[in-house]
Amino acid sequence: MPKQKTHRASAKRFKRTGNGGLKRAHAFTSHRFHGKTKKQRRQLRKPAMVSASDMKRIKQMLSQMK
Repeated sequence: MPKQKTHRASAKRFKRTGNGGLKRAHAFTSHRFHGKTKKQRRQLRKPAMVSASDMKRIKQMLSQMK
């Protein structure tokens, strides 16, 4: 049976942390910042963690990634 390939789009969006978690970027950061508060803009800059409910699905897509 052939090896499972890494889902390349996911590999570009998620990074593994040292403890095995997954880091992701926030949504709503590409344009229209004039409608967002300064606090929102500042908090959107920081990375976020992938939620526990999505973890299994995303880890499977990244299965070949080290």
